[in-house]
Amino acid sequence: MTRGGQGLARVAVVVRAGAAPLWWLGVLAAGIGLLAPGLTGRRVGVLAGAALFILAAAAVAWSRSKRYAALAASASRAGKHDVLQDRAVTVRNWRRSQRWWLLLAFLAALGSAFAVPAAGGLLLAGCGAGLWLKSAWLGRLERDGEALLWVRVDWLRGAGHPAGSRVKTYRSTGIAAGDAAPGGARRKSPALV
Repeated sequence: MTRGGQGLARVAVVVRAGAAPLWWLGVLAAGIGLLAPGLTGRRVGVLAGAALFILAAAAVAWSRSKRYAALAASASRAGKHDVLQDRAVTVRNWRRSQRWWLLLAFLAALGSAFAVPAAGGLLLAGCGAGLWLKSAWLGRLERDGEALLWVRVDWLRGAGHPAGSRVKTYRSTGIAAGDAAPGGARRKSPALV
């Protein structure tokens, strides 16, 4: 990073990084949780879990949406010396920094199965689904504005949240920059002719 350049990570990739682990750990915890009858019984546990899944997905998907929109609207152009971080590096860094929280959430979801079977796992899976919905919403925001949104890597250290209080502004690039599509998914390679 020469001449004042900054390391930049895609906002949608950071959001999307937690979706798969939360989803799969939640599904695994819910499946294991169904093995125990729990205090409430399996039927009540699954119904409560389904309600928690929907509520968690909606809450996570729409949390801080105004802050994301405001940061996107005020995004400044990335400089030519800024370094765009690869999608795989961003995902790996986020998951490494949050691995203990993911483990604790999984253990809590498993432990809750003794009271309400599957509910904790479905809550965790709902959080993962909400992150996918949020990244899809960010993808629409990027396509509408025809600009990809980036956040400084040093602002992500610690909390790892791309709309946290440490984040002052976003940077933007053209829609073709980087190796991730709008919304943070892997960019599809062009078909060979």
